[in-house]
Amino acid sequence: MRHNKYPFIVGFLFLPILLYVGLVLWPYAQTFGYSLTDWSGQSQEMNFVGLDNYTKLFGDEVFLGALWHNLLLLAVLPVVTILIALFFAFMLNVGGKGGTGGVQGVRGAAFYKVVFFFPQVLSIAILAVLWQAVYRTDGAGLANGALIKLGLVDPMHPIAWLSDPDLVLWCIMGVLVWGGVGFYLVLFSAAMQSIPKDIYEAALLDGAKRGQTFFKITLPLLWETVQTAWVYLAIVAMDAFALVASMTPGRTYGGGPDHHSELMSTYLMRNFLAFGEAGYACAMGVVIFFFTLILSVVSLRVTRRDRIEY
Repeated sequence: MRHNKYPFIVGFLFLPILLYVGLVLWPYAQTFGYSLTDWSGQSQEMNFVGLDNYTKLFGDEVFLGALWHNLLLLAVLPVVTILIALFFAFMLNVGGKGGTGGVQGVRGAAFYKVVFFFPQVLSIAILAVLWQAVYRTDGAGLANGALIKLGLVDPMHPIAWLSDPDLVLWCIMGVLVWGGVGFYLVLFSAAMQSIPKDIYEAALLDGAKRGQTFFKITLPLLWETVQTAWVYLAIVAMDAFALVASMTPGRTYGGGPDHHSELMSTYLMRNFLAFGEAGYACAMGVVIFFFTLILSVVSLRVTRRDRIEY
């Protein structure tokens, strides 16, 4: 094996590389090729149109609006989700009163982790049905019902959460945050448990407050985990297709009312499956791919820091 190590390595790598090329790279190449045609998606007939689909794309007001909605999700979703998850993870791990046992989490931390993680075990379909009930227009919905009980909303004029152009995207964002916090709480908790408690105890003995230990100890030592979470949440913000398509009004795959919750992914699917403009939809897919790739690279570079050892 020592004398024939290269044939041995190539033999093991050949099949995985072949599968990767055939199942990942080749579909990407096909998508780019289809984006240069007027393919309808329902026949083998297609004509080469060059960059016409891309020219049309960046003059399409609906697509540009969808791009803006994705950017808004990208700016808000990772920040809010990570901040909430970090806060609760910190409280569950080192937010207790301490005592003779030193630094510890709040009482019942293990139970709270299960409760927070529960949304992760629900499918998108169940989340959509659950939150559609919460956002019901009449007083039977949890959101309107609570506001009516508090006297903040007129029972005769309840809030149309998912039909209001100014609220629908924020409602979707709230569901995404609610569904994602539990996963990142568990992720951050696992990373915090690897930090020696002696570091916290020494800081507290020196007079450091809880907030100071969070910003001076916890956050720097968790930065690589936060960086990873940021990239994953950025990818979620660029997609969110299933939730928007399931919850929002609109002709085929949601996006309503009047495209106010439209995302690039929902507009892509509508063009591909409903409008019969597969070539145009493939051009959107190519733009989304490069946009997501660039965002991931930029996020990793901007958030790069020197590794802290402990």
